[in-house]
Amino acid sequence: MSTSARVLLGTTKGAFVLTPDGTDWTVSGPYCDGWCINHVIGDPDSGMLWAGGGGDWPGAGVWRSQDGKAWELSKLSSGQIDEWAATDPETAAFFNWEPVEVPFKDLKSVWSLHQAHGVLFAGTKPAALLSSRDGGRTWERNAALDGHPSRESWNPGAAGLVLHTLLSDPESAEKLWLGISAAGVFATEDGGSSWQRRNRLSNDTVCTEHHHPAAPRNGETGHCVHNMQHGPGDLLYQQNHHGTYRSSDGGRTWSDITAGLPSTFGFPIAVHPQDPDTIWVLPLNGDAAGRFPPEASAAVWKSTDGGDTWQAKRDGLPQGACFFTVLRQAMATDTEAGVYFGTNSGSVFASSDAGESWSEIARHLPAILSVETLSCR
Repeated sequence: MSTSARVLLGTTKGAFVLTPDGTDWTVSGPYCDGWCINHVIGDPDSGMLWAGGGGDWPGAGVWRSQDGKAWELSKLSSGQIDEWAATDPETAAFFNWEPVEVPFKDLKSVWSLHQAHGVLFAGTKPAALLSSRDGGRTWERNAALDGHPSRESWNPGAAGLVLHTLLSDPESAEKLWLGISAAGVFATEDGGSSWQRRNRLSNDTVCTEHHHPAAPRNGETGHCVHNMQHGPGDLLYQQNHHGTYRSSDGGRTWSDITAGLPSTFGFPIAVHPQDPDTIWVLPLNGDAAGRFPPEASAAVWKSTDGGDTWQAKRDGLPQGACFFTVLRQAMATDTEAGVYFGTNSGSVFASSDAGESWSEIARHLPAILSVETLSCR
């Protein structure tokens, strides 16, 4: 596979970077002191990398690196290590721990990162939106989202109440979209001063009643949005807990495009960088059925007409006894229409022909939580 992009991986045991080396790939890592890293992104202009993660033990934080080798932590909250070490000199010495002042007390981890218009954004668990204007060194919290009128009704998904998707409009710094499980889609058009909840189904969608609590009902998609991606203008795509949807009006209304897929359940969705009608999803058999590919045969499903029709792409993917899961942030594209996804069994698959065929470019890594790409300069 020929590519000019590095692949950035967030895993349960740190951040990794895959670098193309002819027809092979070089794996470097783990970075970030073995933290659970939920998301890694990079800036193609400066080469700066950021990794967000954490958990009960270390607290929440964002790591940053200029060269991909040396990483510096901006610690956002305290964890169990801080509580123990602060009162036990032996524990502090064992972990080489030093006290650090943290800006937030309630955050458990960072789940998503996004850079746009000179601002670095972070989504957290529990769901909050942070922003940094100095490259991730210091952070501010969005008060309008914290105080949203619907806040008390937000319910956690299986992973907790997490802000896992951050999207922006390249033409307007005032417009942002968020995905929160399980509170749904939120949008701002005034730079975060106010937020609208946007989960309404469009009139062209027939909403039948389902027994599943995450299923669409009452004219809404269901609030357990798994992932969103942005096309030009106000075009959005969403993989929900119970269906796949498209919006042409910035999320004000959503049309169901699940028909033709083998299941209503899946996590990631990706959009072609030059053709917004070409999208990819990776359906799984269901949340209570094991969360692996239907019939244990892997396929990436591709649409070239915005989700009106779908085709299964299986070439190069395991077609039997395949029980991996691909999580919400674990699929990405590069600028040349390469497509990549990572599995919870530690493999990375890549396609250089827009998803028509696939090859395994890394294996035996920790469980992969996120996949992003960074064009090599």
